[in-house]
Amino acid sequence: MDGELQDRMRIAVVGCGAMGSVYAARLAGGGHDVLVVDAWADHVAAITERGLALSGPDGERTARVRAFGAPPAEPVDLVVLAVKAADVVRAAEGLAPLLGPSTVVLTIQNGLGSAEEAAGVLGAERLAVGIASGFGASLAGPGRVHHNAMRALRFGAYDAASGPGADEVERLAAAWRTGGFDAAAVGDIAAMQWEKLICNVAYSAPCALTGLTVGEVLNHDEMGPVSRSAAIEAWETARALGIGIDVTDPVALVRNFGAQMPAAKPSALLDHEAGRRSEIAFINGAIPRESAKAGRTAPVNATLTALVRTREADIPTRRS
Repeated sequence: MDGELQDRMRIAVVGCGAMGSVYAARLAGGGHDVLVVDAWADHVAAITERGLALSGPDGERTARVRAFGAPPAEPVDLVVLAVKAADVVRAAEGLAPLLGPSTVVLTIQNGLGSAEEAAGVLGAERLAVGIASGFGASLAGPGRVHHNAMRALRFGAYDAASGPGADEVERLAAAWRTGGFDAAAVGDIAAMQWEKLICNVAYSAPCALTGLTVGEVLNHDEMGPVSRSAAIEAWETARALGIGIDVTDPVALVRNFGAQMPAAKPSALLDHEAGRRSEIAFINGAIPRESAKAGRTAPVNATLTALVRTREADIPTRRS
């Protein structure tokens, strides 16, 4: 931990999958009062009995957190909404027992669109958005999580005019820093979402469709150009919408991104390997939706999304 002392926060992590488990374990290790909510009964039982075991590059630890199958009637300071993007509305609709007058909800999902859905349920005034970059995590079994890498978390108000103020967002970032995260508050969270999305669209659908890793797609004679075309299309969409992205060369951006983690598998591929539907509608599928707002089309990402959704048609809808 970096030693930065802050007031102890009451935190609920809703959606204790791989990423949610990493968040919960490290926040508890930072001295915060953490509870988790998850529908996986064996996971909840293991955490209750033995604690939440975390392993990774900086060693192993076991965090004592309270675990529940449904939100308890305990208003907290912060709710971390860490469910899959497709589950955001359902999860948000069940948060009432955790919400007090000043509770902030921090939603952290892949892609674009889930924050808007959360705001529709919860209101923009209590909503903050988080972006996780360079993370790799997997559940090793009930009550056990492993993470391979942990780069950066960036937080911002969903609506700068009506949402949590700059001081409140900085307070959240400071709380995460006590858990050892590289966490910071930013003024323009939308720009950072798009910069990450440009990288995600380059690899999510291409990897899911082919089974290739990020590095393999990057260097592939056939899929490499498709990957780069998807990224260029996303970049052009962001510029057409007036998003203040700090990217002048999307191809260089995604090449650098892929070179840093060549063995990585995007979440869409991991979902397919686990027999789950992916969040492709919020990643590559977000580009055609956003392009339409600017009077444009996005045929590369639309085609990639259609191919992934076709492949997923026979996968039953179930808990992610």
